[in-house]
Amino acid sequence: MKKLMMTAALTCGLATTAMAETIGASIARFDDNFLTVMRNGMTDYAATLDGVDLQVEDATDDVAKQLDQINNFIASGVDAIIVNAVDTSATQAMTNAANEAGVPLVYVNREPVNVNELPEGQAFVASNEIESGTLEAFQICRNLRAEGKAGGANGYILMGQLSNQAAVQRTKDVDDVIGMDMCNFMNIIDRQTAEWSRDKAQDLMTNWLSSGEDFDFVIANNDEMAIGAIQAMKASGIDMAEVQVGGVDATQDALVAMQAGDLDVTVFQDANGQGAGSVETALKLARGEEVDQKVYIPFKLVTPDNVAEFLERN
Repeated sequence: MKKLMMTAALTCGLATTAMAETIGASIARFDDNFLTVMRNGMTDYAATLDGVDLQVEDATDDVAKQLDQINNFIASGVDAIIVNAVDTSATQAMTNAANEAGVPLVYVNREPVNVNELPEGQAFVASNEIESGTLEAFQICRNLRAEGKAGGANGYILMGQLSNQAAVQRTKDVDDVIGMDMCNFMNIIDRQTAEWSRDKAQDLMTNWLSSGEDFDFVIANNDEMAIGAIQAMKASGIDMAEVQVGGVDATQDALVAMQAGDLDVTVFQDANGQGAGSVETALKLARGEEVDQKVYIPFKLVTPDNVAEFLERN
């Protein structure tokens, strides 16, 4: 694992913790349930640290606004920056701005397009997305086989924002699972983006239902979209016991839906842990300490059998 070293800007005889440290954080959007838990993990952890000031701003899903926030953080003299990217394909400019200014930068949750070319003083804290969609889709496959549908099952994929690496990777994970001999009985009727949104997923699912096509499963890139699809199906009188539905994140709303028998699969992504980990990594870089350039926090499969273990986690 590649290690990073930042040159400490403090004199040898002065302890870093004795000086106030400021971290600027730009979050893609505040009105996202998972990102809210992650943001709270950041602020809660920072509140336990003496002399650490965490400034968090909402990028409101605007790439230009997010870059402006980063430049403003640099101009104000922060010790480190944390970015939850609006568009993971637009992170090179952010990397360049921070690197040229000599300010440590940590990407959190959403993998930047340049993750494998990050310069010294920059890191990525998240979970490995190859695990998320794979765990979700494979469990849906197992459930369908257990229901005797290995002769053929049809379904839909609800995708997140296509500018986001997680949406692209999670969808690829589903395709990879369906390509396995064990799961190649699964057929995708349609796939469309609902942009991570519960409301947009509900509308999209309603449109799919209007086609009258028979289906057996719905695989969503996140829990919010899975819940939106469930709401549309229940409004149409569909028996949720007849449809396998999966999501990712294990949000509290998703776990409630699972306990109610509506959601069959989700994958725990430690939002709180990612938030706290991003602050810890940013501080280590600012202090010239050694860190891994990629800090991965494992995903965990959640089903009705183990849902109780995750009720207080996200």
